[in-house]
Parts: sequence; structure tokens; C-alpha cells
Amino acid sequence: MAGTRITNLQTAAKQPLLIQPPQPPQRSTATQGAVQLRIKSSQSSGDRLSQSKSMVLQESDLPQKPVDLKGEHMNVAKISESGKKQRKNWTLMWTVLTSDQLLFYKERQQETSQKPGSKTDVVPLCGAVIEWTTEKSSKKNVFHITTNTGSEYLLQADSYSTASKWHDAIRKAVDSSTKADGGFPLRRSNSTEYLPRHSSLPGYGSASASASASASTNTKQHNIVHRRSINVFGSSKLKHSASDSADKNGVKNRLKKFIIRRPSMKTLQEKGLIKDRVFGCHLLTLCEREGTTVPKFVQICLDAVDKRGLDADGIYRVSGNLATIQKLRFIVDQEEDLDLDHSQWEDVHVVTGALKMFFRELPEPLFPFRFFQPFVEAIKMKESKQKVQAVKKLIQELPRPNQDTMKLLFSHLHRVLAFSKKNLMSTQGIGIVFGPTLMWPELDAGNMAFNMVYQNQIVEFILCECEEIFNLGKK
Repeated sequence: MAGTRITNLQTAAKQPLLIQPPQPPQRSTATQGAVQLRIKSSQSSGDRLSQSKSMVLQESDLPQKPVDLKGEHMNVAKISESGKKQRKNWTLMWTVLTSDQLLFYKERQQETSQKPGSKTDVVPLCGAVIEWTTEKSSKKNVFHITTNTGSEYLLQADSYSTASKWHDAIRKAVDSSTKADGGFPLRRSNSTEYLPRHSSLPGYGSASASASASASTNTKQHNIVHRRSINVFGSSKLKHSASDSADKNGVKNRLKKFIIRRPSMKTLQEKGLIKDRVFGCHLLTLCEREGTTVPKFVQICLDAVDKRGLDADGIYRVSGNLATIQKLRFIVDQEEDLDLDHSQWEDVHVVTGALKMFFRELPEPLFPFRFFQPFVEAIKMKESKQKVQAVKKLIQELPRPNQDTMKLLFSHLHRVLAFSKKNLMSTQGIGIVFGPTLMWPELDAGNMAFNMVYQNQIVEFILCECEEIFNLGKK
């Protein structure tokens, strides 16, 4: 008998299983739509063998045919075609689910139309992957379908119950069609190579999928890493594995240790890796560091202009080449030896441009913030001598570096005016240039134009009365 059973099993494996309906046919309403098996009650030995579980499929082993959803409007977006990304455009589509396909129509009437090409899109569900997603769209109730060829779709409904109903129905259709096909393998896009299925996907462990994956691995092993595969594992759970989290934590720990062990600013300055800047440094701090009451950079710039620029047309008004000015600034900030007589600084407007930039970038202007309003009040005085005394007194109250730098600068500008016939610069022109460069309010409450008038007037007045204010003619 054992030999007979083996023979029958081998014969049944080679031939397709023929399932005969019972006579007369009877349909059960409970199992409508499923294949019915006839179970004989014969007493013969051969008949009993034909009823063996090895030869007769049980109802639980058959593919479970899902109930078709006969159409409903869903928001659909196709984001990939055979692995190639596409622009995401949401469209309201009439959606119909069959046992192994998902059909999309532009209009509901197209479902009953028999015209060729009336179907907008057909999504095969055999071997597909379906999952909820919150990463691929900002909409709510979105789920993601990836076909075995690498095409990807997003489906969405405003109602969670509607979206959940379609998600569950499509998932059952995917499971049923995949199981019926023996575990449909996933194929790489633009390739004949098949991928082994992930353990969490339908049909994992089936013989056909394993055989396809094994054969593909043997033939494509040498260049498998260079092939572009479809993104079937696109969910956040699969992207962020435990090893990824460990790597991120390792990077964070290394960065934390680096920050803790990094040398202090003082150490870097002592080693000469970081040097104190000249541009953008507070005037008092810079003079204290250099051991002077006038910044060295201001001194050498004024000397250079006195030497070769007093008769230059538009001196201080004409702008120099900005790239060259920035190069000069970089050299000064790096405390490198600066020789303004070098040929690269032959344009005197580059020197004057760098000097104006130095004053503009002071954290606090040459006329300190707290003195802005007192200078404005002084310049408003009608009587000339009273105005001179008021301005002179305010300048004497300034910190020593501000006083000395201001005295040196205005003495130089006074010499520039002496060459006004050649350089075409007037008191008003210098006031317009240096007014907003040397003084500005700490908080400008929308009075920029109003303040600029007083800024220019203050500079002009000091320039005209600099001999009296700074005692230039006295020893």
C-alpha cells in the first residue's frame, strides 16, 4: 500500500489536479465564489487513497479570493514608472479592485465603456507590496503600493474608514494573487533579474521565489551592487535599522568628544593658529593690543594717501576695486607685513576704500553711541563760537584712542581740502563720505535720512573748525 501511495502522489504531482463538481451540483452560499471540492464516500481502497490530504487541496490551502470593490473615487498619484521617479500629481480617479488588479478610470462612465484605451491605468497586484506611509505625502490616510516591476502608486481618501477599507481589500488581493502564483518574485527595474523576497513581504519562503532568487544570485553576483533596484523597502521602519541607529549614535558621541577635547581660544591664539582681527575689532581693544592710541593700520593708510594721493581726482569719493580691498583686508587681519608702496596697492583708491571699510566695521563708531545725540544738540546751536566750544568739549570727553584717531584723521582731511582744486573734493563732499562712516545712532528708529543730515553737518563743521577744536596751530 505504501508503494501505491507513492505512485499515486508522483502521478498527481506530474498531472494537473482535476476537480469535479458534485452531481447534482450544489452551491453553498457561505462559500460562493470559491472552488468546491467533491469528497467521495466510497469504501474502496483506491477511492480512499484519492481522498488523501496529499492529493486533495483543503479549502484553507486555496487562494482566498477577495471581495471585489466595485468602484469608488480615490485620490491617486503615480510616483514611479518601472523604477524611474515621476512628479507626484494627485488626481481624483474612479478606482475598481478585482481579484488581481487595481483599475483606475478618469471618469466613472469609462468603467462600462468598451472602447479601446478607456482604462487609464492597470495595476497588477501579483507580487506587489502595500503599506501605510506618512513620508511620501503630507496628506493624511495615504498608503503606498509598489508593483513587482517597480511602479509605485499613492492612494488617499479623506475618510480613514474609506482608506482603511481599500487598504485591507487590496492587501488581501495582493496576498491571494501572490500565493496563487507561488510567491511571485520581485523583479529589478529595467532588468530580467529577480530579487529574493523579504521575510515581511507576501510569498516569502515559497519554493519558486527561492529558486528564482538563487538562480539570479549565481548569474548576477559580480555586478549586483551596481544595479538599480526598486525601492520596495521604502518604509521608515526598514530604512532605519538598528545598525543605522548605532552609526548615528557613534557619530554623535565622536562629535561630542571632539567638542569637549577641542582647544580653547587662548591656546589657539598662543600657537598662532587664530589671530586677533583688525577689521571689526573694538577701537579701544585694538589700541590696547597694539600699545598705541591710534591703530597702526589707520596711521599707515593716512601716510600713504599723504604721500601719493592728496591730488588724486575724487580722493575718498571714488571707490577702489572691491576684490583688491578685500585682499588688503585679509592681509591686515592675518597680521602679515603690509607695504602699501608695493605695486599691487598702487591704486590709492584701494587704500582709501580699505580705510573707510575699517571705520564702517567698527563695532562702535569713532563717535561713540552715547555721544551721538549730544553732538546733534551741539550742531543745532545758532551761535558759532558757542557751537565750537560745545563740540570741542564733547571731543575732549571721548576716550583717548577716539580723540587721537579723530585728531589725526581730521588733520589729514584738512590737508586734502588744501588740494581741492586738483582732487575736486569739497568740505561738503567729504562730509557726505565720512558722515555715515564715522558716526551712526545705536538704534535707528526710522530716522535714517534725518540722522544723515546731522551726521554730514557734524563732520563738515569739525573739518572747518579743526584747527580751533584740535589746537592744530598751537604747540
